[in-house]
Amino acid sequence: MTLTHIAPKPRFVPWLALLLANSLLVGCNFWGVENSRNQNTIQSIPRYSGEKSKVIPFVYTAKKELTLTFNGMGDEATMTRLLDELDKHQIKATFFLPGMRVAEEPNIAKEILSRGHEIENNTLNQLDMTKLGYDQIYKEIQLSNEVIQKQTGVTPRYVRTKSGDFSDDVRLAAAALGMNGVVGYSINPKDRDMKDAKAIGEYVERFMSRGGIISLNTDINPEVIPAISHIANAAKEIGYQLVPFEQLLANGGERKPLEQIPGYDAAKINPHVKDATYRLIYQVETSKPQIALTFDDWGSDKTVTKILDILEQHDVKATFFLRAKGVEDNPNLARAMVEGGHDVANHSYSHPVVTTLSPAQLQQDLVKAHRVITEAIQQQPVMLFRPPTGVVNDETGKVIAAVGYKDIAMYDVTTLDWDSKHSANDIVNGIMKQTKNGSIILLHMLDDIHTTEALPTAIESLKRKGFTFVKMADLIKE
Repeated sequence: MTLTHIAPKPRFVPWLALLLANSLLVGCNFWGVENSRNQNTIQSIPRYSGEKSKVIPFVYTAKKELTLTFNGMGDEATMTRLLDELDKHQIKATFFLPGMRVAEEPNIAKEILSRGHEIENNTLNQLDMTKLGYDQIYKEIQLSNEVIQKQTGVTPRYVRTKSGDFSDDVRLAAAALGMNGVVGYSINPKDRDMKDAKAIGEYVERFMSRGGIISLNTDINPEVIPAISHIANAAKEIGYQLVPFEQLLANGGERKPLEQIPGYDAAKINPHVKDATYRLIYQVETSKPQIALTFDDWGSDKTVTKILDILEQHDVKATFFLRAKGVEDNPNLARAMVEGGHDVANHSYSHPVVTTLSPAQLQQDLVKAHRVITEAIQQQPVMLFRPPTGVVNDETGKVIAAVGYKDIAMYDVTTLDWDSKHSANDIVNGIMKQTKNGSIILLHMLDDIHTTEALPTAIESLKRKGFTFVKMADLIKE
């Protein structure tokens, strides 16, 4: 398939040329072309010495929301088709517009606003900021702000570079200009590589996440427009809403630094392992019909959100043992578990078989996992550790206990649900045959397995037998 580049041809804008001349654009004319005649006469801009502007690659939130953002500004016909497609799916988006394009075709920018979308700063000419000095970066942001404000009445509060990359100078210039932040992205399907609509949509669906920032371009690949329907349907299937960037921010929160969270150091490197004591907990001896439902590892938002929704529908609280590398990439999903009333615990950082690691390697992995999870959920996780694959011996048990995890969480009910060969019926039957008072049920939150299909039936069947569900830490206390 041959795709046509949809960027419009630049037009000369007399008033903007005058603005640029008056603003003393350092070593650069309004097309970003070097102007050596002015370099010796231009006044430099004092370098900002205050705190750098914050960087926003995603928004910290457990709400089922994310934002759709666009860079650049295509021609009028392209932008009209794009806005019509967004209207069709009732999506309000955020457009990062280059000041030069707003100056050339202000009616497009005004139409974006009239349709209920947001406008922010995409710099003046979308130049490569890594090749510009501080003065030029400052002017690229400042002049774009001035143009957008003059033409639309909107004063941008956020800036994004053409590529989404940024340097310290970009952050300093943004802070000096009173901008609220430098916006990156967490979901970039690279539509610049001329992918078709299906590929763009499938990429976004795969990485769709709470608090995510999707980055697309308006002026390069026309397949972005039909991709909107794929993205809208993917969000609807999970139950997520696409909202403007400012709304996502308003509903989000600030993450405290790790060192400010009580319990961040509850797990520590400790080479003195010889006398450490631990206990392996497979089940709890009790006469009460209480059981603990636990989930291991990590999965996509689509899979994990479905599990959380099923648990909420059935009023069941569970314990999630998290592979922290996944948490590091998607902390909002871990926070959603906590806000759903569930416990989260440590399942290692990189999911190794613990008996294959040296004591130092094992402790480093566990402490790293503890800190990643703590920072993600903004509180100390429950102090339970479950070894990947369930393999542990006395030596590694002592190493784990020395770190601070004296309770090693095992299980007595397993159906090997991690293997996609096992059907939903297999999983349900296995659970029902093995579960008894005090049982700890092991399931997984991996993609492309049958656990989510089995879960509602398993919960309903266990309830009919009189079992009640409690979190594993609570079961141990009982």
